[in-house]
Amino acid sequence: MSNIYKEFDQQELDVQYKAAATVPNMQDFIDDYESLSLVARDTLDCVSDLKFGLSDKETLDLFPVPNSKKAPLFVFIHGGYWRMLSKNESSFMAPNLVNNGIAVASVNYTLAPPANIDQIVAECRRAIKWLYDNSADYKIDRDRIFVGGSSAGGHLTGMMVAGGWHKEYDLPLDVIKGGIPMSGLFDLEPIVKSFVNEWMQMSMEDGQRNSPIKNLPEVGCPLIVAVGGDETNEFRRQSKDFSDLWQSKGWEADYLECQGINHFNAPLELCKPNSKMTQKLLAMVGLKGF
Repeated sequence: MSNIYKEFDQQELDVQYKAAATVPNMQDFIDDYESLSLVARDTLDCVSDLKFGLSDKETLDLFPVPNSKKAPLFVFIHGGYWRMLSKNESSFMAPNLVNNGIAVASVNYTLAPPANIDQIVAECRRAIKWLYDNSADYKIDRDRIFVGGSSAGGHLTGMMVAGGWHKEYDLPLDVIKGGIPMSGLFDLEPIVKSFVNEWMQMSMEDGQRNSPIKNLPEVGCPLIVAVGGDETNEFRRQSKDFSDLWQSKGWEADYLECQGINHFNAPLELCKPNSKMTQKLLAMVGLKGF
């Protein structure tokens, strides 16, 4: 077979992006996401199913910080290759972060299909717009909004810190003060050429338009670009390349390769008060950490 992307033929490229094949049972981790998120909703103050857009899927769950007058906000965007999961499995980090004084929003978006990549990115940006505009109602500091996500959510995090969209949404260029993309997809060219495009149906132009690495902002916010040490070479390369490019522009990017961590338990590091990921996020927000 001939190479279709870098040194990869079709079979090898697909192997690089089949994250599910890197663990014995992906569902075990999804079950953890779901059970821990249920605990968060049961034990914390939670405002559920807030509508931020026109479609039924454009909703979010918000976990405010009790007794806070103006808390920083962490917006989490779930992964699932843009076609799986929801906000309901995506608030597992809320107990840890709320306990540290950070409000959490878990964002839902329309999955593919029927949604295409442009629609999904637009919906996530509408969530940012809604949270910024309605921050005072939930005692959120709209000048301290941070965003994170895993896998496809890492890609969407990249598109929230990208440039070229703020004027359309009537938002300041620095609406996002920092980001933590985990196992992100920052260049969609290999995705367009992989098995993932069976359901995403992206043209190369779609991929370029929605690649964070191709749509850098005028000024970049601080980033923690995290990836599991047990992930495939391509997932680690994507994160390292994006971190290096960000740094080359003079912007702050902390490349964090979590040793002994895979694609699916990487975001669960945000459940652990003493994990490097939690501590670096706290430092970014300006609360403590290192």
